Amino acid sequence: MRLAAPAGDARIDPDSVDMIDPTWQSEGDPHAVWHSMRRYDPVHWQRVDGDLGFWSITKFDDAERVLREHASFTSERGTLLTLLGQDDPAGGKQMAATDPPRHTRMREPLQRALTAKSVEQYRGRVRQAVRMVLAPGAGGEPFDFAQAMVKLPMAVTGTMMGLPERDWPELAQLTMAAVAPDDPHYMSEPTPQATLDNAHRQLFGYFQDTVLQRRGRLSDDLISTLLTMQVDERELGIGEVLSNCYSLLLGANVTTPFVPAAVLLKLAEEPVLARDWAADPGLMSTAIPEALRWASPANHFMRYAVHDVRVRDADIRAGDAVVVWLGSANRDEEVYTEPFTFDLRRRFNRHLAFGVGAHYCIGHTVARLTLHELFEELLSNYADFELTGEPEHLLSNFVAGMKHLPLRMRPLATAARAGTAAGR
Repeated sequence: MRLAAPAGDARIDPDSVDMIDPTWQSEGDPHAVWHSMRRYDPVHWQRVDGDLGFWSITKFDDAERVLREHASFTSERGTLLTLLGQDDPAGGKQMAATDPPRHTRMREPLQRALTAKSVEQYRGRVRQAVRMVLAPGAGGEPFDFAQAMVKLPMAVTGTMMGLPERDWPELAQLTMAAVAPDDPHYMSEPTPQATLDNAHRQLFGYFQDTVLQRRGRLSDDLISTLLTMQVDERELGIGEVLSNCYSLLLGANVTTPFVPAAVLLKLAEEPVLARDWAADPGLMSTAIPEALRWASPANHFMRYAVHDVRVRDADIRAGDAVVVWLGSANRDEEVYTEPFTFDLRRRFNRHLAFGVGAHYCIGHTVARLTLHELFEELLSNYADFELTGEPEHLLSNFVAGMKHLPLRMRPLATAARAGTAAGR
C-alpha cells in the first residue's frame, strides 16, 4: 500500500471505492481516502451486496474502543473481511477468534512462553537469521530486500515452534498465499479462492502430522505448550491445537516482514534518516515503534456488534460488521503531530500496529526483538541504501506491504573507502 501523504483536504466519497478489493489496497490511494474519512465521515457504512456491508472505523480513539470493548464487539464471528457475512469456523477455538474470559485462559500459557525474558534466549538465533537473509546483498550486490524479509520471521518462529528448517521455505510461501491469494506471485491455483483453499488444506495437513508426531516427544517449544496447556480444566482438542498453530505461524509470517521493507524504502528515499539513526543507536527505543506505526502491516481487523451501540453519530445495530482500519488510525492527525512524517524521535507513540486490549499481538516481544536485531545489523554494517528498481506492493486486502523492493546496500567498509577516495 502506498504510504504517500494526501495532497489536500478534498472530500472523497467512500462509496466510490471498494475497500474489500485488494487492488485498491495495492494500487490505489487508501491514505487519501482515509484522510478524507477521518475528516468528514469517520464512521461510515459501506454496502457490499444487498444488506451485506460493514462499518468503517478510521479514527484512532474509535478504533481503540472497538478493539478494547470485546463485550460490545466480538471476535468470534470472524476477524478479517475475507469472512464477511459468514461465521468463522475457528470461533471459540482459535485464540484470535475467541473473546474473554476464555481467550484470557487460552492466552496465559503462551504469554508466559513469550515474555521478553523468555524470548531473550533466541537473540543469537535471530541475529543469525538476520545475517542469513541479508547475505545476498552483503557485498553490495542488488537484491530483493522485500523477498529476503519474507524468510526472516519463519526462521525465528520455526525455531520457536520446533519446525524443521527444511520446511521453512514452503511454510513461508503457504502463509503468504493464505493472506494474498489474489497476488500472482503467490497464486498457486487458477483462482484466488482455490489458492486460499489449497494453502489452508496444506497448512492444516502439515500441522496435523506435526502435532501427532510431537505428542510422543514433547519439548519446550510452542506446539508442545499448546498440546499440554489446560483451558477450562481440559486440554485443547486436536482441532483447537491445529487452529492455533496456524494462527501463530500466520501472525508472525505475514506482519513482521513488511515493517523493514517500508522503512528501507523511506531510508533509501531520505538518506539523512539512515545517517541520523546510525549515528545514535539510542534511537532504537523510539524508531522501532515509529517503524511499526509507519508500516501498519496488519491493515484491518473486523469485529461484530454484540448489541446496538453508538459510535460518534453512527447507530450500529447488533450483528453489524465493524472494520477497524489500522493504517488509518495510525495516521490520525488528532493523535500524531505530522503523521505522514517518519520521525525517528517520535515520543508517546500509541500505535495500533499490534492491536490493543485483550487481543494485543501475543508475539509482540518476538517481533520487537527481530526488528531490533535487523535494524542494528543494517545500521551497524551498511550505508547508502539505494533503490535499483520499482517497488511492487502486495495484492492483499489484509496485509499492507511490498512484495518486491530491489535495492543495494553498501557495506560500511566500502562506503568509507569511497569517501576517502572522494576526499583526495
